[in-house]
Amino acid sequence: MITVRQLMDMRSDNTMWSVSPRDSVYKSLELMAEKNVGAVLVVENGQMVGIFTERDYARKIILMGRTSLDTPIEEIMTKDMVTIDSEQTLEECLSLMTKYRFRHLPIIEHGRLVGMVSMRDVADAIISKKQDMIDNLENFIMGQGYGH
Repeated sequence: MITVRQLMDMRSDNTMWSVSPRDSVYKSLELMAEKNVGAVLVVENGQMVGIFTERDYARKIILMGRTSLDTPIEEIMTKDMVTIDSEQTLEECLSLMTKYRFRHLPIIEHGRLVGMVSMRDVADAIISKKQDMIDNLENFIMGQGYGH
């Protein structure tokens, strides 16, 4: 099974994008659009205090009649976050994401924020690993590469 740490090691870019709790929703959306991400971490004094996602925007700005220019992130961010440890497996991540209906999980290592994984990251890695296993089994059955 692949761990979160292994996934992070496989990725070419582990950049975490973050905003301040006092930044406007609009500024956060600009960053998300520029970096092509669906969520940003909300960080204050080096500590994660929340997460802001596209879902937060849709449900807490648009549907509640607020404006993204005037609303600070701290008013609508998700504060009660589920986090993962870098030694957890991707299957455990997928289980948490399904249970809590999250698409992003912050990664904590030794009490420190070290990254974030998305459902796409997790699903892509699991599918790739399973495809490798299928390819290896097919090669073994067909005798290709055997004894070389």
